[in-house]
Amino acid sequence: MKLGRDEWEWGMEIVADGLRFPEGPVAMADGSVILVEIEAGRITRVRPDGSKETVAEPGGGPNGLAIGPDGKLYCCNNGGFDYIESNGMLAPHGIAHDYSGGRIERIDIATGAVEVLYKSGDFGCVLRGPNDIVFDGEGGFWFTDHGKVDYEKRCHDIVGIFYGKVDGSHLEEVIFPSQNPNGVGLSPDGKRLYAAETYTCRLMAFNVIAPGKVDGSAGPGGPGIPLYRPAGYKFFDSLGVEACGNICVATIGECGISVISPQGELVEFVPTDDIFTTNICWGGDDMMDAYICLSGTGRLAKLRWPRPGLKLKYNG
Repeated sequence: MKLGRDEWEWGMEIVADGLRFPEGPVAMADGSVILVEIEAGRITRVRPDGSKETVAEPGGGPNGLAIGPDGKLYCCNNGGFDYIESNGMLAPHGIAHDYSGGRIERIDIATGAVEVLYKSGDFGCVLRGPNDIVFDGEGGFWFTDHGKVDYEKRCHDIVGIFYGKVDGSHLEEVIFPSQNPNGVGLSPDGKRLYAAETYTCRLMAFNVIAPGKVDGSAGPGGPGIPLYRPAGYKFFDSLGVEACGNICVATIGECGISVISPQGELVEFVPTDDIFTTNICWGGDDMMDAYICLSGTGRLAKLRWPRPGLKLKYNG
């Protein structure tokens, strides 16, 4: 079933507004959603009634979130963006003037304590702008580094995709180079890693052959298999995976979610009303409550999705 704009607007519920570029939503068992407010440098819990409470204030640019095997939040911190705000729309614009460095943080939900698990330079890895994160069944995690654009220096980072362990014992850049990867996810069987590239607007697939390892010869020129790329002037942001294996990629410019099959076909496009539609996650008993970040206008939306989302490894 393809949803048109009328159906979207009819079925959309705004759970919360007034957020400062929300991303990285994590649906909790109690019906709340924990997300980041990148511009504000904080982690926020949004209750079902729309009330908000601060979970932690890591500063910098908290971006992607995931719950790890220890029940704590793992946060990709991009170190911060500068922003432009105009006509009720907030937009990131280059590297922050007070950029604090890329890092992976572990956050205690109960106390708000923030611990830096990995920082740039650890294990010889350069972290410029960690962006999105997903855990595998072995307790390790994949994350993308989107890099930074520095307009004053007229430069753009060359970045990659990493794998880390929660005990701090291992960090590795597994895929390099990658074209400014943003969203990351795993297939339901864990055998395929997906990454959405922002500026090329490509969805890439990688065959996982062991924890933290991909097949280096799977694609036409290395590990990456180009799966899907839409026509027109658009950008890909974060992604989520449905229980059936479809990949749902937040699409900037077209304003909505592109649903792509594992075979690389467009299943449907679900429109929104925010050019910076950036993230999707699922919750509820049947995993069919979709939460979507409308980041430019600072809102968290809720919609009944036509298919259940994939239940992540350590959520609840």
